[in-house]
Amino acid sequence: MKEKIILGIDPGTQVLGWGLIECKGKQMKYLDMGVYRMHYKTGDHFYRLHSVYKHMLELIEKTRPDEMAAESPYFGKNVQSMLKLGRAQGVIMATSFQHQIPVFEYSPRRIKQAITGQGASSKEQVAGMLQNLLKIKEMKGPLDATDGLAAAVCHHFSSSGPVSTGGHKDWGDFLKKNPDRLG
Repeated sequence: MKEKIILGIDPGTQVLGWGLIECKGKQMKYLDMGVYRMHYKTGDHFYRLHSVYKHMLELIEKTRPDEMAAESPYFGKNVQSMLKLGRAQGVIMATSFQHQIPVFEYSPRRIKQAITGQGASSKEQVAGMLQNLLKIKEMKGPLDATDGLAAAVCHHFSSSGPVSTGGHKDWGDFLKKNPDRLG
């Protein structure tokens, strides 16, 4: 079975989170995660988009992913914030297309559900489950990084078929019977 590298992205115009996994069949291996903070001297949104573009180019060239998974913008009350986030996501996708990397999009709720079994889980719960799932000794970086990693893992689960819960009826049942396994 062919190995593939999945780059997960949590889009942002101030902080962009990313996570990287290697997959072979249903097996996953944690590679890296981090954030890019957009250091800017102006509040100009177009400058921020250019910064997102440059960081994505660097990240793609450094990690050479086979596929990319991005968290889709969530619907909020602030239309201007959603518009800016949507533009950033468009830049991220265009950078991926430029390198002929297929892009897959998942809602925040779908990502949380894939990782924890609950679509309303907290970012901390997602990070704890990822740490256990990928056997990461020490989580590094802010939760934006684990959000990017969660997008990559969600894509792996979605593209590799059903995930075994080891005889448990769902992830909630697994966690009830194994409370020590969550962070």
